Amino acid sequence: MTLTIPTVLTLFRIVLIPVMVLVFYAPLEHARLWAALVFTVGALTDWLDGWIARRWNMYSAFGAFLDPVADKLAVTAALFIVVQREPTPWLALLSAIIVGREITISALREWMAGIGARGLVAVAWVGKIKTIVQMVAIVGLLIGPTLPLGSRLPPLPAQWIGEWLLALAAALTLWSGFDYLRAAWPSLAREGRP
Repeated sequence: MTLTIPTVLTLFRIVLIPVMVLVFYAPLEHARLWAALVFTVGALTDWLDGWIARRWNMYSAFGAFLDPVADKLAVTAALFIVVQREPTPWLALLSAIIVGREITISALREWMAGIGARGLVAVAWVGKIKTIVQMVAIVGLLIGPTLPLGSRLPPLPAQWIGEWLLALAAALTLWSGFDYLRAAWPSLAREGRP
């Protein structure tokens, strides 16, 4: 198997996950900001590997499998450490909605592929918007309570912004998850063996 540039970038994104976790808990000045930066680099490589794959037709079966796995691992790990650091019912509920939807839709896609109907659960525009909002929310939550913007500006309430964007991401998660389930429902509701 030849590794394409997009697949190497995806593997790099997976390697960044434990780096993000270790940096988040490291006894460093601005550790949370550094962890947010690591997560942001991972999110940008997600965009970059997709752009390279489309631009130069560098698709591979392994890359197609690995890309969504890397996304889900990064988001789940980030949400776990954020909830561990800020264990509020609100953050736990929003994170559970997002992670639960990811597990459900992954299982749905696998099942639909098994019956030859994977095209019915393709990524829709609301899923893409959800991903962007979710990534920005996680960056804010990783940064923590506030982000200093210099001596002339008040600090940015990163945690507050992150929580409200995560609420929006959770709502979009439910919407896109409902769309996937609705598209797959005729296959799911069929009696007998698929």
